[in-house]
Amino acid sequence: MKASVRRTLIIWIALAVVLVSFVSLIVITAVSGGREKYYESYPVYIDGEYSVDGGEWKKTIPNEMLHEQFKTVTIKGTLSRPMYMNESCLIVISKNMWYRIQTPGIDHSNFREDDSSLHRNTPGSNIDFFVGTFLFEDVGSNEEEVMITLTYPYQMLSDVDLSDFFELYVSDATGLYEQMLERKLPAILFCILVCFFGLIAFPLAGSLLGGINVRYLAFSLLCFFTGVYLLSRAMYTYLPLWIDDPVLCMSICEFTRHLFAVCVLIFIRVLCVEKKHIVIGNIALFIFVLMVIVLFVFNVTGVSDLYASTPHAQGLFVTCAALMTVCLFLERKINPNARLAIFTLIPLALTLLYDTLNSYLGFSDFNTFEFGVGLTLLYQIANLLVDLRRQYKTVLHYQQMQRELYESRVKIMVSQIQPHFLYNSLSSIAMMCTIDPETAQEATVTFADYLRGNMDSLKQNKPVPFSQELEHLKKYLYIEKLRFGKKLNIEYDIQTEDFVIPQLTIQPLAENAVKHGISKKRGGGTLTISTRETEDSYQVIVADNGKGFDVNEVKDDGRSHVGMENVKRRLHDMVGGQVNIVSVIGEGTVATVTLPKEEQNRENLMR
Repeated sequence: MKASVRRTLIIWIALAVVLVSFVSLIVITAVSGGREKYYESYPVYIDGEYSVDGGEWKKTIPNEMLHEQFKTVTIKGTLSRPMYMNESCLIVISKNMWYRIQTPGIDHSNFREDDSSLHRNTPGSNIDFFVGTFLFEDVGSNEEEVMITLTYPYQMLSDVDLSDFFELYVSDATGLYEQMLERKLPAILFCILVCFFGLIAFPLAGSLLGGINVRYLAFSLLCFFTGVYLLSRAMYTYLPLWIDDPVLCMSICEFTRHLFAVCVLIFIRVLCVEKKHIVIGNIALFIFVLMVIVLFVFNVTGVSDLYASTPHAQGLFVTCAALMTVCLFLERKINPNARLAIFTLIPLALTLLYDTLNSYLGFSDFNTFEFGVGLTLLYQIANLLVDLRRQYKTVLHYQQMQRELYESRVKIMVSQIQPHFLYNSLSSIAMMCTIDPETAQEATVTFADYLRGNMDSLKQNKPVPFSQELEHLKKYLYIEKLRFGKKLNIEYDIQTEDFVIPQLTIQPLAENAVKHGISKKRGGGTLTISTRETEDSYQVIVADNGKGFDVNEVKDDGRSHVGMENVKRRLHDMVGGQVNIVSVIGEGTVATVTLPKEEQNRENLMR
């Protein structure tokens, strides 16, 4: 078994083991989460009444936070459960909201009135611990009144669940850490899995599939920063446990959101292949990156924080992503990566749209983005396994045919350097030595280059640029021109060279045109080599106005015609090409080589 096959199997098995391991960890965590807890950490609420924006007082709903749109809300009453001596702390968690808590023992708020920094008006994310003995005169009783005033400094467009911004817990000193592990460990493991695939699995698999695979490289970047963004979202509530700056906690989460958006646009952009779509993608990406930089500068200088500017960034991101996705959709017929990219983006787009609308309209408490990321990851893993399976079969196919292909290349090389060709070429050069020594010298060098090109073809396993094949063809036709003189006219009409082709596939067509067409016609003729580009293919046309022949006639001349058969076979196997020959007796022959652009794009990406 060859090393490439072993590497394919090893990577395939490793990916499966890693996936199963992470799924097992998540399942074990979920199962263990249902067992009895031995630590004390309980959410608490205020039983009493509340007033929204100075309006009438309403009764609170037991064991629930309010669900209303507000600018300022005041809640007063008693804790829904008493604090006991072993529950030494009341924990207050606030996210992007100002709060003030008043009890018989304390009056505290997260307003930074003494803060002279540029971010004094940004609440950020806070976690505050209050020892029970300082909060209440009678610890263990829930009869003493608590008053909490909350102010949301941003624009609120719909009813919200207050628990998304403000939470109260009674706990011991380590209860919040234990709560974090219970609630967030599955999410953390999922984020690590996403980052792992983005940082290691997909880049490694892309390199295994041959060279630099742009699709997997772009998705690797998107996958990694998606994991980072999800991790920052999952841990946003708990960041103040390690980072003492509330504004920095908020900035980290919002900045990773913008990085994720940039990676989505990069993923779409690098998969565009048409020039006009590349230009559109570059402009859209530049505009969005520029806006992110401006928003970051505004955040640092205190002009506007990242959380306040998120709606504007989201609007621009949706516009740019939609525009670039339309470009990809228009390329779906000629760009095989376009369809894969669109299907990759559908789960992300739908779940992001749902969550964005939900954040403004408040019709559900369920966030779907993680579900969309999971579907996208599974889709890409499925594609990866399909590609690896295809690569494995391709490797086996190449191993099976390697010797046969090598032998066929030898036959092609030998068929193109027949003794009569060597004799005629050397005779022509010898005659020129006395008539025109300078031309003879040039012909000798050209003939040597031609022979070297034929020998080099034995080492070439991949298609070569057409310009390289054309140069070799010109050397051959230069030698034939020396032999036939004025009987052979050669014209070139090269309109495009931006494609690849198997080596030594055009020369046999030109050789047949000279040997069986032009040389058989009295007075000779003209050989024309031309190229064309259509909507879905490239074409190489070898035309002569020689003798012509009946294409339907079965040749029974005792020859194997191995040269042409191998040309057709290599064109089909290496670039999906085909040869079409049209001939009219007495008028000439036209041989057209058609190379599909879809295969050309795949070859260019793999080079």
